[in-house]
Order: sequence, then C-alpha cells, then structure tokens
Amino acid sequence: MNTLFKALNDPTRRQILDLLREGDLNAGDIAERFDMTKPSISHHLDLLRQAGLVEATKQGQFVNYSLNTTVMDELLAWLLSFQKAPESEKTPLKNTH
Repeated sequence: MNTLFKALNDPTRRQILDLLREGDLNAGDIAERFDMTKPSISHHLDLLRQAGLVEATKQGQFVNYSLNTTVMDELLAWLLSFQKAPESEKTPLKNTH
C-alpha cells in the first residue's frame, strides 16, 4: 500500500493517470504532453506500474499504458472502510471488566 500512496503523491503521476482515463497511450504520446524529458516520464510510468496503477503492454517498438482500475477499486474500498457507520448500524461494545 505504501508504494501505491507514493505513486499517487506526485502531481505528474496523477496527471498521467488522468490522461489514461481517456484511453491507452504509449510512452511517447504521454511524454509529448509534459515539459520534461522522456526518461523522467519513463521513471514516473515505472513507479505507476510498480504500484499496480497502470499496466504496460509491449506492441512492437512501443509500450502502451492503460489504467488498472482494480487497484483503484481496492483503494476506494479500503478508504471507505474508515467511513463512520450510521448510529443504527453500530454494534455496542461489551464491557469486559
């Protein structure tokens, strides 16, 4: 989970995820949308891949990236588990003393 939060912490990586919401892109297409070097974008993409947020598929000389929404679903479920339950759904705690 730490790798996931580290990946999401960077604004460039969040922008890459936003781009991939619109559809799969190769690394070159992603790099064209940013004012940084291709190796820097590749580093960001690698961190996103390590976190499981994107999947990389090699097609010829290109690597296409797509969102892995399963990880997003798992993260959302985990975050929602901290949401307070309505009073009527709370289980009373037993006194153990």
